[in-house]
Amino acid sequence: MIKNEISCIRFSDRKICPSCSSNHVIKNGYTANRKQQFICKTCKTRFIDFYTYKAYNNWVNKRIIQFTKEGLGIRSTARILKISTTTLLKRIISIAKKIPNQPIFKNKTYEVDEIRTFIKNKERPVWIVYALERKTKQVVNFSIGRRTKRTLQYVTNTLLLSNPKTIYTDSLVHYKSLLNELVHKIKPFGTNHIERKNLSLRTHLKRLNRKTICFSRSFILLQCILRIYFWG
Repeated sequence: MIKNEISCIRFSDRKICPSCSSNHVIKNGYTANRKQQFICKTCKTRFIDFYTYKAYNNWVNKRIIQFTKEGLGIRSTARILKISTTTLLKRIISIAKKIPNQPIFKNKTYEVDEIRTFIKNKERPVWIVYALERKTKQVVNFSIGRRTKRTLQYVTNTLLLSNPKTIYTDSLVHYKSLLNELVHKIKPFGTNHIERKNLSLRTHLKRLNRKTICFSRSFILLQCILRIYFWG
């Protein structure tokens, strides 16, 4: 009986779990197409060594994040990774959901600005409103929608809760009613850092270029792309 138990424990050819990198891996039957399946005794993840469909490989998500930040479109990324566009869209949404929100620290200086883009066609413009922490140049929050107080308020309310030193904006009239006069500043060159970030966004993401045939097909996808670009 002991002999049979020992003989059924065989290690994977790679001997490493793709999820937790443990080497405590044993064989665990076969898949429907007769490929050897393994199970990790540490994290209980089942996997196979060589997948027929590229999307199952554990490095695909890292490539999607990399290509998104480099500005590749959906079809370009799908062609390079050799996966379907439908799978890629689902994977982008899945990746974005796992990215946590950025922490916002107290007594910091922020810059807020808007950048225009389109969804579905150029008859439907939307604005990306986001806040940049001046010292680290890190985007701390963003919102997408029409250029209204409601869209701006999603970002400004978060900043006000952090007890900021100063919030610099442009001369858009909506900010005057949303921000306290003690912290709100409008002055020349006050938003230099975020204006430079706007240029980087338009350079890196083709869907945000001023003169382009590339634009987002859905609100959710645009939100996920930005989440990956800012915080992925």
